[in-house]
Amino acid sequence: MPDSIPPALAVPAAAAALRRGGVVAYPTEAVWGLGCDPFDRAASERLLAIKQRPVDKGLILIAAALPQFDGLLDWDALPAERRDAVLASWPGPNTWIVPATARVPAWIRGAHAGVAVRVSAHPVVVALCEAFGAPLVSTSANLSGQPPAFARPELDPALLARIDGVCEGETGGLTAPTAIRDARSGAVLRA
Repeated sequence: MPDSIPPALAVPAAAAALRRGGVVAYPTEAVWGLGCDPFDRAASERLLAIKQRPVDKGLILIAAALPQFDGLLDWDALPAERRDAVLASWPGPNTWIVPATARVPAWIRGAHAGVAVRVSAHPVVVALCEAFGAPLVSTSANLSGQPPAFARPELDPALLARIDGVCEGETGGLTAPTAIRDARSGAVLRA
């Protein structure tokens, strides 16, 4: 774990850090996010410890394209019109709780049967997920209960001192974190 401010990383270096079990900050549609390999339990638990976030809340997965979620989402558990509504919203700043398959680790689902997922159109997110070759954890780069960072200078130095790098780029300019909706009902869970 680094003991100073982490380096700025281009996308290939950030993806390499993630493959080594690292935790990196990266820009998303609205705020700076923290990410790691969702299938690396130690990396995910480290990310949760850095954020001071309980595992039962679950974590969002973000992808460059829908096929990165193959085998993780139980689309058959949704009525066709609900599945179509989710798919029509991507790529874009729309996070959905979708029924999860058994392949989604418990440390990602938390206390939930579903998993929060988003197919992003943000160029840095897309490039990072493509370079990594899989979806990533995407949670706001702040300590739990603290406001999210909308710009790089707003990242908490205490948080930065505990991660492996900051992926270069800018947020997409949205003024609020992406909404989270229930794929089964369409209900907004976080505006």
